[in-house]
Amino acid sequence: MSKVNAKKTESPAKKQKRTSTETKQTSRRKRKKWLQVKYEKLKPPPQKQEKPKVPQLAAPPKDVQHFSANWKTLQEMLKASQPEKKQPVVPIPQNGTQHKKEASSKNISKNILEDSGKKAKHKTVPNSVDSQVNSETKQSAAPKRKKDSGKSNSEPATKKKKPVAEVTKPTEDDLWFDDVDPDDIEATVGAEAAEIMRKKQGIQKNQDAQSALVKEKAFEGLTRAVAIDCEMVGVGPDGEDSILARVSLVNQFGKCIYDKYVKPTEKVTDYRTAVSGIRPEDIRNGEELQTVQREVAAILQDRIVVGHAIHNDLKILLLDHPKKKIRDTQKYKPFKKSVKSGRPSLKLLCREILNVKVQQGEHSSVQDAQATMRLYTMVKKQWEAEIKASHQNKDSYKKSVRKPIVPKNNTKSLVGL
Repeated sequence: MSKVNAKKTESPAKKQKRTSTETKQTSRRKRKKWLQVKYEKLKPPPQKQEKPKVPQLAAPPKDVQHFSANWKTLQEMLKASQPEKKQPVVPIPQNGTQHKKEASSKNISKNILEDSGKKAKHKTVPNSVDSQVNSETKQSAAPKRKKDSGKSNSEPATKKKKPVAEVTKPTEDDLWFDDVDPDDIEATVGAEAAEIMRKKQGIQKNQDAQSALVKEKAFEGLTRAVAIDCEMVGVGPDGEDSILARVSLVNQFGKCIYDKYVKPTEKVTDYRTAVSGIRPEDIRNGEELQTVQREVAAILQDRIVVGHAIHNDLKILLLDHPKKKIRDTQKYKPFKKSVKSGRPSLKLLCREILNVKVQQGEHSSVQDAQATMRLYTMVKKQWEAEIKASHQNKDSYKKSVRKPIVPKNNTKSLVGL
């Protein structure tokens, strides 16, 4: 028990130390509280700053009204972000009062700009909105720059012009060759070079076949001379044999007076469409051969018949015609000499003499007849004069040849011998 009592009872020195430390701590705590209360009284309470509301970007507009609403909001944002423009100062005569007005107006404009700049700094806009606004302002500013640049550069552009390389025109010395077709020169070099070559060769420019071969507003009936051409198709094995498929006749002015397809009398094995231009549907419902022969013979009777290798046409028609009234352009000697060919084709004669291109692809019996008639009418006077002269020479030769005089036998017949 003595030991326990000894533990509980403490010395007075220890008690004094303990009380001194506790009082120090309490005094410190009280001082801190007092300082905090004093600081709170001196410092005003922090005001809560409300963040400015940012217009939320809506979904892409669909109706017309939404478009207009978006455009209005965008214009408002642009006005808020851009500083106000300075108003232009009009020059005024120098007076004391007017100088003061100008100075005051300048100060006011500066203050407005500063205030707008401060407001723009305080506003917080998301990055996405800023990027959209900047991109649209750039787009709107771009055409203005282009227009301004066009206006500013228009005057010097008219004054300063880049030197253009002059195109030299070909001359006769440049075209020293003679054996080239003018049409090929026109396709490769140009029209001017082709014209020079045509002048050198004495050739006229290619004309349209229809306008060159047919005389406009001419007589469309029968004339003293007619031209004929036929188209044929192949029959038999491999289409070697030919039968009549089309007959065409034109008058002296190139006007078509007869053109009929002929119904085939045999099975056609080769229509020769690439050359003849005949197709199955053309001759399926054609005219009978006998009626065509009869009608053509009636037209040709007592008339001059013009053709190219005309013996083939008359043979296929099973017709005959007096030799005196046949004019074959393939056998006319002046044509042979000019083309330098013993048996010239109609295509060659038209190209060299008429300077017209025919038989380009599928043939047309009407066009071929018009071409032969045009060749004939070109040299008609000369051709007919030569034939007339040859006939006169033959008649004079017949008259000049005298028949031998046969002596008359005067002996009387003996009767009853």
